[in-house]
Amino acid sequence: MELTTVTIEKPEPINFILGQSHFIKTVEDIHEALVTSVPGIKFGLAFCEASGACLVRWTGTDDAMIELATKNALALSAGHSFIIFLGEGFYPINVLNAVKNVPEVARIFCATANPTEVIIAETGQGRGILGVIDGFKSKGVEDEDGIAWRKNFLRAIGYKLG
Repeated sequence: MELTTVTIEKPEPINFILGQSHFIKTVEDIHEALVTSVPGIKFGLAFCEASGACLVRWTGTDDAMIELATKNALALSAGHSFIIFLGEGFYPINVLNAVKNVPEVARIFCATANPTEVIIAETGQGRGILGVIDGFKSKGVEDEDGIAWRKNFLRAIGYKLG
């Protein structure tokens, strides 16, 4: 077995969701979950088929996001993994539960805009995702100023009231 990492390539502000599912039907069902959760959503989705033709299957509503999704899925080439890139101004918090509730979705590895490395194991049979490195190492514990900053930030961006 060989361990390697694949760096997710994307523009800094773009969020993505990386997960694992179990069936080719994932492509259409996640597409439907996204467009019914957020009208007008811009996204690209790619899915690594794990049997048969073993193709990267794809869909989406935005050509640039579709290109990011297919490029990164091919770099991962990990069976039954999927990656969704959300257009600028669209966020995982608005669609994550809808994606998790798609019957074929087995797990979510991450939902982030951070720099991300995916830890891949490869055997003679194929490739699989072991986990992710999402962002950077912790630098300490928040103090009262950090708590105040967090609370103010969440209110400034509209995710908390008052």
